[in-house]
Amino acid sequence: MGIFNKKTKEVEKKSSSVAKTEKVEKKLTDLEKVKGYGTAHRILVHPLISEKATIAHSENKYIFEVANKANKIEVKKAIEEVYGVVPEAVNMINQVGKSVRSGRGRTKNFKKAIVTLKKGDSITIYEGI
Repeated sequence: MGIFNKKTKEVEKKSSSVAKTEKVEKKLTDLEKVKGYGTAHRILVHPLISEKATIAHSENKYIFEVANKANKIEVKKAIEEVYGVVPEAVNMINQVGKSVRSGRGRTKNFKKAIVTLKKGDSITIYEGI
C-alpha cells in the first residue's frame, strides 16, 4: 500500500504546480487590462500649466512634470503611449526646490520635460481650463 500512496502524491504535486502557474498567468493578464498604459503613468506625473508653458505651446512645445529618475527615452515612450504622438525632441530640467520660511524650509525638487512635437501634431492638455 505504501507504493501506491507515493505515486498518487507525486501526481497531485505536479497537477497543483501547473494549476498555480495558470492562476499567476491569469492574474497578470487581468492586471495588464486594468492598467492600460503600462508604466507611462509612473513616468508622466502631470502636465505643467503656467504662463511660460502657454507661450511654449505656440511653438508646439509641451511641458510635463516627470518622475525624478526618468530619462529622455522613457519620457518619449510614455508620450507615445499615452497621447499617441511621436515627439521630435525631449529636453530635461532638474528643478531645485525653493527655500521657504515655514515648515521644513524647502519645497520639493522635481524634474521637468519639455517635449517638442512636429508641426502637424498636438496634445489636448488645456481642455477644461
